[in-house]
Amino acid sequence: MINTESFEFDSVYHIFSHVNGKELIFREETNYQFFLKKLMQYILPIADIYAYCLMANHFHLLVRFKAVEGVPIEDEHAYLMKHFGNFLNSYAKAFNKMYERKGALFLNAIKRRKITDEKYLLKVLHYIHNNPVNHGFVTEVALWKYSSYMAYVNSEKESKLNRNEILQYFDSVHIFENYHQSNVEYDFLDVE
Repeated sequence: MINTESFEFDSVYHIFSHVNGKELIFREETNYQFFLKKLMQYILPIADIYAYCLMANHFHLLVRFKAVEGVPIEDEHAYLMKHFGNFLNSYAKAFNKMYERKGALFLNAIKRRKITDEKYLLKVLHYIHNNPVNHGFVTEVALWKYSSYMAYVNSEKESKLNRNEILQYFDSVHIFENYHQSNVEYDFLDVE
């Protein structure tokens, strides 16, 4: 189910959101860079980031929330949602100021699906990285520069992503690349 699941510490989620209306979230290169900077600022302290893909009118994230001491279990969702709200509000305010626009940039709800097993995790990873191919923006996953895919392929380069958690499912980077070029059924995903 989407949006009815509460965020929980030490759990993995596929998180996505879409622009409000028919505008764009990212109009130019600096928007993508600024969004990633804000993602690292607001979300990295509370979550390991496994994957992301930024598209002109939506984004996808794959994260594992960290356990935070001192937050009662009944307050986990509110605590984590507050960080996501601050993240998206920070980006939207800067975006609105830059483009002299008013109003909500993102749809009200952050959509989310809890990842419950390895098979589902790997399918979501494939889906996120292949999103630009599936939408016809590029012909190969490696050609889209606004995703985490190349951070895995160039795994010797420093990254703030938690690549080790994901790469443990693949015997090599070559197998990781081959997996992303394979056909995977997404019929289990309820995303836009």
